[in-house]
Amino acid sequence: MTSEIINTNRRDDKESRRHNIYRFKFTTEFMDMLYQFSKIHQYDERPIFKEEWNKWVEENDEKVSEEVKRLDSLGYDGDIIDKMFKSARYYFRKKSTSKKEPKQRRMYVSCKKDILDAMDYHIERGLQNPDYKPSDGFDDFCSNNKDILKDEIQHLIESQIKDTKEIMSKVKKTYKNRYFIVSNREVN
Repeated sequence: MTSEIINTNRRDDKESRRHNIYRFKFTTEFMDMLYQFSKIHQYDERPIFKEEWNKWVEENDEKVSEEVKRLDSLGYDGDIIDKMFKSARYYFRKKSTSKKEPKQRRMYVSCKKDILDAMDYHIERGLQNPDYKPSDGFDDFCSNNKDILKDEIQHLIESQIKDTKEIMSKVKKTYKNRYFIVSNREVN
């Protein structure tokens, strides 16, 4: 009976976390409309832009109202018209129309299983302490697992990663990713 209550509470916590929205986005159709308006009035001074904005809102009252209702139903508690204006004035107006050339990605080098297992074990132990933070945990992991770290550094050097900052960043990022995986596994 107690385990059912705990599992139900964990499920409720997980569902409530999943439903929190921290960035309210406009629909693609509405963003396209805002973008077109912004590009037409890209070089207008602020008073003229504001005047044209008010006309545009009146002309597109139906679409604007739909978007306001949608964001309101999602729980947005700010001024939605102001959010639209700021998006048009400060984001879409300055957004470039040219496509950026994608950067050449380097080959991915994975970490060895023994360091991943050691990180997972360390994180699981750390999560038993309510004050545990990944940054402090990483420092503790490095000071207590020097042999495993030396092996991993050697592996990364053999895999053509020679820069010490890059190696340190790789290991630290791996630890933080493992923290995310293990902490989410603990909740499930």
